[in-house]
Amino acid sequence: MKEITCKLLVIGAGPGGYVCAIRAGQLGVDTVIVEMAKPGGTCLNIGCIPSKALIHAADDFAKTVAMAAGRNAMGIKADNPAIDLAKTMAWKDGITGRLTMGVSSLLKKAGVKIVVGRAKFRDGKTVAVETETGEQVIRAENIVIATGSAPVELPMLPFGGKVISSTGALSLTEVPERLAVVGAGYIGLELGIAFAKLGSKVTIVEALDRILPLYDTQLTQPVARRLAALGVEVLLGTKVKGPSSNGEALLAETGSGEERRIAADRILVTVGRKPVTEGWGREELELDTDGRFLRIDEQCRTSMRGIYAIGDVTGEPMLAHRAMAQGEMVAEIISGKRRSWDKRAIPAVCFTDPEIVSVGMSPDEAKAAGREIKIGQFPFSANGRAMTLSAEEGFVRVVARADNHLVLGIQGVGAGISELSAAFGIAVEMGARLEDIAGTIHAHPTQSEAFAESALKALGHALHV
Repeated sequence: MKEITCKLLVIGAGPGGYVCAIRAGQLGVDTVIVEMAKPGGTCLNIGCIPSKALIHAADDFAKTVAMAAGRNAMGIKADNPAIDLAKTMAWKDGITGRLTMGVSSLLKKAGVKIVVGRAKFRDGKTVAVETETGEQVIRAENIVIATGSAPVELPMLPFGGKVISSTGALSLTEVPERLAVVGAGYIGLELGIAFAKLGSKVTIVEALDRILPLYDTQLTQPVARRLAALGVEVLLGTKVKGPSSNGEALLAETGSGEERRIAADRILVTVGRKPVTEGWGREELELDTDGRFLRIDEQCRTSMRGIYAIGDVTGEPMLAHRAMAQGEMVAEIISGKRRSWDKRAIPAVCFTDPEIVSVGMSPDEAKAAGREIKIGQFPFSANGRAMTLSAEEGFVRVVARADNHLVLGIQGVGAGISELSAAFGIAVEMGARLEDIAGTIHAHPTQSEAFAESALKALGHALHV
């Protein structure tokens, strides 16, 4: 094959990689992107998008079941609800298919050359790609490593058969009667809650003494109450030992030494994700690492000139929108623009029921940093729109400096609160003060009013609580 030369080579077409390539193409940078699977990466194909589709379907089904059981205060009735999970999965696949085609079209529109295959470094400027038609050599002035992450596998519970990762869970065509979930982080709880709503008897096993350890207890309490209401059993401080000898159960041990036998048709392992740092020729390079991740500076440069890294392979938080922001920035830097990476306002969203959003510092983080703070918190139980949605659980909380009222962080928990993440992010990113938020007219009746009210509460004069 004829050798390809370009100014920019992007390895991986996940959210960070394809955004980097599209932006570079828009800026007139001669760009090639290599992907061994479908464009969109984990997020679009087997992560963010398909999981949210399943969560939405589960929400709608659970509401229908409640109507059939007469548990509906609005007087809506339904009879004999059922779900065809295979059809649900086909609908989900249709969404991801449309999006992957969209990404491919956007890359082509930006003038980016797409090479399908597995990339491997030969040196800091040369990559060989194994394609269906043979080896393609690409030489580039700049290379972006955007190889993403993969599910962590437990030695005592290797993937296969009844033991599945999140990828396997999103490909099921029948609802498991009994589902054991290992790990109470955001992936385990999002999928565990979804399958509980679809009819599975769900048991969650967590080695730590709390769920969602990345969020403070006040934010996770509404989620814990919802888990209990759904009949989900949560075993905290419990370590898994492996499957039973007949494969019909998961064996675990509680903190007190009691052995638990958890009947399970499927065992979903969600104990985290690891960066993909092998399989693309890292051994041919001299890249500094930060633990298990590639070390980068504020412009996503690695320790080797002309090589950048973005997304999950560079560390926490492993979020698609972080990777996208990094990818856009790197493209602009390579095109000659001046940019740097500021990560103080990266929204973290957990799509549980209810949803959780956090931007900036939590109260504990602000105090640990030596800040004197003001906290304002407003409950959705006092918000008219939340009442009309039958979604009164949760609150919005604002953390600000006590001296000048600069907003340091915003958190919230509630139904659909993920849609407020942009407003929270803008406030922190632009250096808003409590008076700015309180003085902005928030439309009535909306859940966003809780944002303004939380700022008013911190200032000492909340109007509706």
